[in-house]
Amino acid sequence: MNTLLIIALVAAMGATAYVLVRGVMAMASGKDLSGEKQQGYMQKRVLFQGIAILIVALILALAGKGS
Repeated sequence: MNTLLIIALVAAMGATAYVLVRGVMAMASGKDLSGEKQQGYMQKRVLFQGIAILIVALILALAGKGS
């Protein structure tokens, strides 16, 4: 179970980093004058960060029960 949570955590962290880089690239291109694309990337990044935090909380809760 712990291994599965760690794999999910790495996936969530990777997704966060990917969306962050895509957002920075979209902002640097300067093509999106309205900022809608950057806003979408920001919302996805926050979502993936939230998922990663929940997974960390689950890992810590399970580690606390084991002790």
